[in-house]
Formats: sequence, C-alpha cells, structure tokens
Amino acid sequence: MAASGPMLIDVLGVREGIVCIVGAGGKKSLLYQLVREHPGRVAMTATSHTTDFPPDLDVEQIVDDEAMLYRRIAAVAASRSVAYACPSSKAGRLAGVSEETIRTIHEESGFAATFVKADGARMRWIKAPGDHEPMVMTGADAVVPVVSARAIGEPLTDRVAHRAAQLASVTGVAEGMPLTPEAVGRLLASDEGALRRAGDARIVPVINMVDDAQTERLARAAASAALAMTTRFDFVVLCCLRRPAAPVVGVVGR
Repeated sequence: MAASGPMLIDVLGVREGIVCIVGAGGKKSLLYQLVREHPGRVAMTATSHTTDFPPDLDVEQIVDDEAMLYRRIAAVAASRSVAYACPSSKAGRLAGVSEETIRTIHEESGFAATFVKADGARMRWIKAPGDHEPMVMTGADAVVPVVSARAIGEPLTDRVAHRAAQLASVTGVAEGMPLTPEAVGRLLASDEGALRRAGDARIVPVINMVDDAQTERLARAAASAALAMTTRFDFVVLCCLRRPAAPVVGVVGR
C-alpha cells in the first residue's frame, strides 16, 4: 500500500506474533489498517464478538464452526492472508474464536502475525473493561490499547463511554464531568483500565481520531500523563485512521 509517511505497523512494531487490540475508538479500523499494511501473510480474528469483515479487505474470509476453522484455513493458498471467525445468530455480527484455536492456527498455518480484536465497546470512543474483559490471549506478544482523542474534554456519559461507571472508578472522574487529558492518561496507565489482563505482553497504546490541532494537543497531554504514571510502555502513538495513506500523526515518548 502506498504511503506518504511512516507505516503504522512499523511504528507500533507489530509485524510478528499475536497482537491483541483492546479499548475503544477505532479497534476494527486499526485491525484493517495493519492487515492492509503488512507485506506478508497474516490472519485477523477476534476473541470477542465483532462485525462482518469488510468486503474490500484483500483476504480470504472464513466464517465457520470452530471445529472446522483449522481445516478450512489449511486449504487456503499459502500466499493468502485470512480473516476468520465463528458464525453468530445476530445479523451483521460474528462470534469470537477461542484462544486455543487461534494459537494453533497461528503456529501451524505460517502466519507472520495474527491480529486479534479482543474487546468490545459498542461504537463508543472510550471504555473501561468489565469483569470479563478484555479477552486478551494468554501469552500474547503485544497488546495495543486504543482510545479516541475525541473523548478528551467530553462529559463522562454513556454517549461517549462504554461502561461509564467503571470508567469513573478507574479515572476518578465523576459521571457527567469532563474527561481531562490526565484522566485519559490514567486509563491508559491503569492495571484496571487499558492494561487489564495484558500479562507480560509488550504494550503500545494508540490514541486515535487525532484529526486536527486541538485534538492533537489534547492527545499529547494525555499521552504524557500516561507515561508519567507507568513504566509498562515507553511511547504512545497518535494516529488518524481516517487517513489510511498516512495514519501516523506523531509519537509521544518519555
């Protein structure tokens, strides 16, 4: 894919291994971007429910019962990337795949990387995980927490946040009050927020929807706040996934 800036996949450092995407504000867009940028054979799947795969994604799309997935993927040409999931009774939705099956397929099917949607957010811009979330795979090589810059400065309500009450608990912001950059930084740095169930995986947070100078200023403040609160990651990537030819806006480091 032609690009006029650094490739997001290289900035994140996720060309290899099992990479789990969590949070809110652009997980699927990020997954599609990584699949399109990767020069090799990759897989895309989910441990949580997800939407139908986009028809313009240049991959072999396989939706089948879990017991059949490995056999069907093994029959795909060795040069083809694959997007796979299980069927769901809900229209426009696909069911997740167990981590055991994902790992077996990754290790035995010759994929350079497997990108996994491991969380749900109901189209909101920001979230804190519930008790059963996120569904990060044990031993994942990298976890990429996502949050939208558009949430910064907005009141903490169900309009912008998934699990608003839990987000209030993690960030210390009362429901109805503005989400400050410091609060978003706290979410990214929290073991009960963006780092929940991440284990020993490498963490590379993404602040998406950095669409203009104002959101970039707020995103940089949130990233700096997060870096001051944890040593689990050394930089935060700012991006605008609506701009697929040049999605990287900047990188905030220590």
